[in-house]
Amino acid sequence: MGASPGDNRPMEKHPASEGSPAPANPRQPFVTGSLVIATLCNPREKFWGMILALAPEGLSLSGAELASFEDLAVMVRDGEPFTPAVVFFPMHRIERVELDSPDGSLPSLSQRFFAKTGLEPAAALALSNGDREPVDRDLHDCGRHASKERA
Repeated sequence: MGASPGDNRPMEKHPASEGSPAPANPRQPFVTGSLVIATLCNPREKFWGMILALAPEGLSLSGAELASFEDLAVMVRDGEPFTPAVVFFPMHRIERVELDSPDGSLPSLSQRFFAKTGLEPAAALALSNGDREPVDRDLHDCGRHASKERA
């Protein structure tokens, strides 16, 4: 059964929507700028951050290891300079990626970060060379340095 020419009408453009960003598509939640928690395997670790790119080859994030999250929040709260780790995880290491969203009465990591630092996580994790001061260490290695010092 064929469709009549009147069944497939073009959508009209609404002037109010022109120039404004498109609303988030619930069918594509993992877009550039989304805050996520990535669970990785071999070795098993978790990483909190903002998606820079998601491709069949892997996932690029700007953020920190989940184990270093509290240290990161304290550094930012205390006004210490920091640079988020910019990492690429090949797809074979990615076990799971979930949106950083609240779970019932438990706040998301982003909400916790904002409550502790007063800084929006997206602003803190955004790449901006001109707005950041030089940094002494990489947040991704923050937990490793502490464990080496304990040894």
